[in-house]
Amino acid sequence: MTVEIRGVHKSFRRRGSAAQHVLRGIDLTVEEGEFVSFIGHSGCGKSTLLNLVGGLDRPNAGEIVVDGQAVTGPGPERAMVFQNYSLLPRLSLLANVREAVRAARPDWSRTKADDMVERYLTAVGLWEHRDKRPGQVSGGMAQRAAVARAFAVGPRTLLLDEPFGALDALTRSRLQQQLVELWGSESETEKVLMVTHGLDEAILLADRIVVMSNPPQPSVRTIIPVPIPRPRDRATITSHPAYARTQEQLADLLLADNTAAA
Repeated sequence: MTVEIRGVHKSFRRRGSAAQHVLRGIDLTVEEGEFVSFIGHSGCGKSTLLNLVGGLDRPNAGEIVVDGQAVTGPGPERAMVFQNYSLLPRLSLLANVREAVRAARPDWSRTKADDMVERYLTAVGLWEHRDKRPGQVSGGMAQRAAVARAFAVGPRTLLLDEPFGALDALTRSRLQQQLVELWGSESETEKVLMVTHGLDEAILLADRIVVMSNPPQPSVRTIIPVPIPRPRDRATITSHPAYARTQEQLADLLLADNTAAA
């Protein structure tokens, strides 16, 4: 099963102005078992591309096919986690996850839905805090609830839009580890697509890193494989010979793109 992005173009038009192209001719295939990260400067279309895969928007041209089905809108086979955890403030963490599961999976029995809710709130260490509302927990805990909510609907494809960008370094590190553990062992998720600004995060998590180019030609500049075997440990990964080489390669590409746009 794959995510296939075929010749995708996307532009936005404001009244009285010319169309602004945010994606031009994107071609990319993400295979089953892959974790792919997207990096690039602000405005290069990373989040827009993720929204298109999630079915939150439609391309002007081209198509996106996930597991053999053309994407025409949101679906339970794809789940998203945003930088802002987007939990409903009046509901408890438990109710937030449960409502998402019931909405996404109306065909599941109540028992199965409740089991999935408990399974993933427990997996991210929040079961004992399940009756608290988002405003009663830290930002890191709220984002863990958002991750649990995404996994609990049983998606085959997980879409992450800078989910840890607003967190402190220690919380971010812990959530990165939890994410990899959930993806690798407990979940039904086969593919992960993640937007990030962090080179270290991309190298730590991804199998391939898609470097996006700046306007006026916002597209895939190049794709960098990460030749570091799993499992990866944040404390030791920097000593791997490929780490510094990959980081330098990514930094050079981003610097060159920034210089060209100046």
